[in-house]
Amino acid sequence: MPRPVMIGIVGDSAAGKTTITRGLVRALGEENVTAVCTDDYHKYDRKQRAERSITPLHPDCNYVDIMERHLNDLRCNCAILKPVYQHNDGTFGPPVYTEPKKFMIVEGLLAFHTEKMRDVFDIRVYLDPPEELRRKWKVARDTTKRGYTTDKVLAELDKREHDSAAFIRPQKQHADLTISFQPKEGRDHNRLDALITLHPGLPHPDLSRIINGDSDGLELKKDGDRTVLFVPGELERGRGEEVEEYIWEKLHFAQHLRSQRLGEFTVGTDLMRSESLAVTQILIFYHLLTARASVALGGAGTREQAVASFGGSGE
Repeated sequence: MPRPVMIGIVGDSAAGKTTITRGLVRALGEENVTAVCTDDYHKYDRKQRAERSITPLHPDCNYVDIMERHLNDLRCNCAILKPVYQHNDGTFGPPVYTEPKKFMIVEGLLAFHTEKMRDVFDIRVYLDPPEELRRKWKVARDTTKRGYTTDKVLAELDKREHDSAAFIRPQKQHADLTISFQPKEGRDHNRLDALITLHPGLPHPDLSRIINGDSDGLELKKDGDRTVLFVPGELERGRGEEVEEYIWEKLHFAQHLRSQRLGEFTVGTDLMRSESLAVTQILIFYHLLTARASVALGGAGTREQAVASFGGSGE
């Protein structure tokens, strides 16, 4: 059985990691995906962190060595007994037996912190929303789902800033794609622009043939050895579907995995769609499916430099 294709999704707290992960699971199908959150590898519960005056962003607050081993085990098709951190009350639950599937999605704060962790991923995504938007998302999430007051969330954000600058944001330099969803004043906050930076290291699709300076708001620019794609939140659905179709044509070998659910997200109980999110997801799909094709044929994946594995323990 071929090893799973592994994607890492990293960003600061409330950067949108879980939203992206849920969308990919929905589109790929739960039967094809195992999703892991590296927050489960915290050393201390919420009360213990307060007593020690340490934030969950600090590597010393996490079992990084176990995280490294488990990620490598999953890449080697070995099941793990994964710890469980419960965000609703900040305590730990019983561990869960976790088996890899065709695709592994790993989201969290520190998944690119060490070389051993970085090396397990076929695709590395870093989420980098504007700080004002991230803080807004964090306040909304933590006050409705995690039992915090607004004042406590804001105080925690200030407390975490040093560790965020020291340990979280530097991981951006290891990303293959950096994604920044951005609001626009006076526009529906559910229709965010997407600024996507494609870094060297993976063979990104050539978008110049489908995005060539039309008046639809899509922009493609070179920035040194990087390519920067801007997708407006107000992009018309038909134009977004053109971009999706262009990339799906390059994925002719994976039409059985074609999904009509790209761009979907929920607000409360309402199912909504975003063209900027759909374009972002189809770019991620491109890398997931081309890597899957390479692995299925016995290759090492699509990364230019083959990943060195240090063996799975099968624990």
